[in-house]
Amino acid sequence: MDPRINIITLGVTDQARALRFYREGLGWRPEVEMGDFVLFTLAGGLCLALYPRKLLAEDAKLKDGGGWGGVTVAQNEPSQKRVDEVIAQALAAGGTVLKKAQKAEWGGYSGYVADPDGHPWEIAWNPHFTLNADGLLTF
Repeated sequence: MDPRINIITLGVTDQARALRFYREGLGWRPEVEMGDFVLFTLAGGLCLALYPRKLLAEDAKLKDGGGWGGVTVAQNEPSQKRVDEVIAQALAAGGTVLKKAQKAEWGGYSGYVADPDGHPWEIAWNPHFTLNADGLLTF
């Protein structure tokens, strides 16, 4: 697995309030707004996404008792095959499957693994995003 992060997703309880904070409070402009999903591009191609906390927990197959933090880290891959390979690498390194890789409702393919401390990582292929030669998202 390449040492990189593409997207950090923050689970939010009030999307409008969160979007207002990032837009007005920090001056960020979204690259993508699709329903409940908002994505900002940060320096170096890193992206920060906002998504409803309840839906994020459901997608990662986590129980949201307030303790998991409302955050997942995502790494995008260039193909479905590579998603499966990276998940296998994570498992071999002591990770555990939270959600088996599968076709996603948004048109891609993703699964979730937890690191040995339980931090959830989404490993995904997204046909709507392009990865450049360095593995960074481009739009």
